[in-house]
Amino acid sequence: MTDPTAVDTWRGRLAGPCRGVCEAPAFSLAVFAVILFNALLLGVETYSGLSAEYSALLTTTERFCVIVFTLEMLIRLGAHADRPKAFFRDPWNVFDLLVVSSAFIPFLRENTTLLRLLRLARVLRTARFMPQLRILLVAVGRSLPGTVSFLFVGALIVYVYAMIGWISFSGHDPEHYGSIGRAGLTLFLLMTLEGLGDAVHDGLAISPFSILFYASYVLLASFVLVNVLIGVVLNALEEAREMEEESEREEQRALLAGTRTAPDATDELLLRIAAVRSALDDMENQLGSVHVPPAPLPGTDAAAPPAHASAGAR
Repeated sequence: MTDPTAVDTWRGRLAGPCRGVCEAPAFSLAVFAVILFNALLLGVETYSGLSAEYSALLTTTERFCVIVFTLEMLIRLGAHADRPKAFFRDPWNVFDLLVVSSAFIPFLRENTTLLRLLRLARVLRTARFMPQLRILLVAVGRSLPGTVSFLFVGALIVYVYAMIGWISFSGHDPEHYGSIGRAGLTLFLLMTLEGLGDAVHDGLAISPFSILFYASYVLLASFVLVNVLIGVVLNALEEAREMEEESEREEQRALLAGTRTAPDATDELLLRIAAVRSALDDMENQLGSVHVPPAPLPGTDAAAPPAHASAGAR
C-alpha cells in the first residue's frame, strides 16, 4: 500500500525548484545580460550594411534571445505554479508575459514594424532587475494625472500671453507674433528661457512696458509651473517607493505564511493517517479473537454429536 504522506501535488513539486532558480542571482544576471544583448542587436540592425552582411547571424541570435526569454518565462510561471494568482497580480509579470508571447503571434511576426517595436519593449524589462528604475517608471505612470493638469494650466497661460503678445507686438515683430500660432510657439520656447535676452531687447525697442509682459510670463511659466511639475513628480516618486516597499513586505508575509501553514497541514494529515491505522489494527485484533467453527461437510447431520463423544458415552 502506498504511503499517502509520500504523495505531493505536482504544483508544489514544480514550484519549489523553479522558485529556487528564479531567486538565484546568477539567473537574474544572465537574463539581464541577454536583455542588453538584445538591445545591442536592435542597434546593429539600424546599420543597413551590417544588417545585410550578417543577416543570417542576426536572425540566429534573435532566435536565441527568444528561446532564452521563453525559458525564463516558463521558469517564472513554474515558480508560481502553486499560487498562479500571485503571478498575475504583479503588473511586471503580466508585462513580461505579453512582451515575450508577442514573438509567437502570427500577425505580429509578419509585421516588421510592430515586431521591432515589441522587441524594443524588451529593453524596458531591465526595470525588473533594477529596483530604482522600476520605482522611477512607476512614479512616471502615477504622475501622469498631475502632469495632464499641469499641461492644461500651462497651455492656458501660453494661450493668454500669446493673445497679449499678438495684440502688442504683431505689427512690429510679425516673425514671432504675427499669428496666435507663432506667438504660442515663441512663448513655448521662452518657457525654457531659450532666447529670452534677445526677446526682451526686441520688446524694449518697441515699448518699455514689454518688460512687464516678459517678466510676468517667465515668473509664471518658467518658475511657478515648473516647480509645480517637480512637486507632482516628487510626490509620485514617494508614492511609488512606498508601493514598492509594501509589495516587498506583502511578498515576505506570503512566504512566511506559506512556510508556517505547510507544516501544520502535514501534521494534521499525519495525525489522521495514524488514527486510521490504529482503527485498522483494532479491527484486525477483534477479528483474530473471534473463533469461527468450521462448516459441516455435505451429507452429514449437523445435529449429530461427534464420534468421540458417542464412544465415551458407551
